[in-house]
Amino acid sequence: MEAGSNADQELERIEQQIAQLEAGASGNEEAQRQLRALHERVEGLRRQADANVDAWKRTELARHAQRPYTLDYIQHMFTDFSEIHGDRAYGDDPAMICGMARFRGEEVLVVGTQKGRDTKQKIHRNFGMPNPEGYRKAIRAMQMAEKFGRPIFTLIDTPGAYPGLGAEERGQGEAIAYNLREMSRLKVPIIVTVTGEGGSGGALAIAVGDRVLMLENSVYSVISPEGCASIMWRDAAKRDLAAQAMKITAPDLLGFGIIDAIVPEPEGGAHTDHAKMGELLGNVLAEQLAEIKKLTTAEMLDARYKKFRNISQFYREG
Repeated sequence: MEAGSNADQELERIEQQIAQLEAGASGNEEAQRQLRALHERVEGLRRQADANVDAWKRTELARHAQRPYTLDYIQHMFTDFSEIHGDRAYGDDPAMICGMARFRGEEVLVVGTQKGRDTKQKIHRNFGMPNPEGYRKAIRAMQMAEKFGRPIFTLIDTPGAYPGLGAEERGQGEAIAYNLREMSRLKVPIIVTVTGEGGSGGALAIAVGDRVLMLENSVYSVISPEGCASIMWRDAAKRDLAAQAMKITAPDLLGFGIIDAIVPEPEGGAHTDHAKMGELLGNVLAEQLAEIKKLTTAEMLDARYKKFRNISQFYREG
């Protein structure tokens, strides 16, 4: 990649300068000072390169073709799943899965985006990008869950909401905004998990919850690294630099207070063992649900409101 080769070239140039200075640095304080500065620069470049690679590697893992999707998690974590179809206004959206199920004996609602494995399934699921009817189906199911007092689990893995002409004509923006408002005041526990890609408003439309979790190798952002690099540097090849600068990985977002916990993955990534990943996530969901249930409904809604009001508040001293 061009960004990587530029960093390598700079490191090579600095190392040549270090070699030249070391040859005549004995007893020369100015040369020794320059050497220390150059060594610090080398260490800084290496740390930056490692961070860039780490952020982009996590992005690649988040998009891995064999990563478990919503239907895989339903298979490994839930029983008695009964799918809900249609938004009662336009039609059904296969990119959004909704259904009642049992989670460790408790009746719950599962909502999640769904990608496809092969070409036929990818087209059928619209590459995991929901249309407005998908979001309207999701909130319809959530309101039904609220009526029966069932906790809600949402699973997110989407590049974003579908940006097609038809989606815009049917009110994509309005559907997302409506979900944000309605989810914020649902009187049942909501636990959100970003399992792969959490792309912009398309992810946020089912991500307003009491707990927001991310899998270890998932990403959550307002734009893809390639899109950011194309805008900032007019070069999508600098996607690794963009991934690092955007702070889209789980550790970054946990530090900012945007998410509440990181779910560990099996060695090598979630794609290596779907059953183990389901077990790990199921244990965390059970713990988080138990904590939320300790709150009264009023306390839960107040905490949810404060959580999202406090996101991205930055203070500057002086």
